[in-house]
Amino acid sequence: MDTTTLVLIIVVIVLVLVVAIGGFMLARARRSQQLQDRYGPEYQRSLDETGDRRAAEAELAEREARRKKLDVRDLSAEERQHFAASWTEVQRGFVDDPVRAVREADALVVEIMRTRGFPADDADRRTDDIAVDHPEIAQRYRDARAVRDATNQGSVDTETQRNAITSYRDLVEALLGDQHAAEHAKEQTR
Repeated sequence: MDTTTLVLIIVVIVLVLVVAIGGFMLARARRSQQLQDRYGPEYQRSLDETGDRRAAEAELAEREARRKKLDVRDLSAEERQHFAASWTEVQRGFVDDPVRAVREADALVVEIMRTRGFPADDADRRTDDIAVDHPEIAQRYRDARAVRDATNQGSVDTETQRNAITSYRDLVEALLGDQHAAEHAKEQTR
């Protein structure tokens, strides 16, 4: 083999490696951007928690894979109506007893999740599972749970409890699904 052929082969190999590495880096950057777009503040929270982009992205990917394995189902119309009525009672009860309303709101979220097929025994896992489908609500759910815990340990002002109830409401509505939102909108226009 002459020198020119050898140099040409080396140049081709180097170019192929550069293109492969560039493609790999581009694919990784694209995946990072997709996760950032999908998870929003939940992506940043995971990044802050792990301190490493790869670890944060691996955790988010692991959540997605775990969520795909769950046999989560939509609620029946009867279940949806039952949970919507329960939520209405929680909201009404807030005026007379905000502490109880916050506890009941949390219990209702757990009950809805369990009925839909989410594992609901571990609060942190529950929040991670919610973040896959509803990343915009996950932090608000964490905050609401923190208010519930603080309420159980002492007094929390009513405005903070009201904010927790609002967060629980958003989560309940998300868990009840789009069909509930459409039904609720119809009721509001009547």
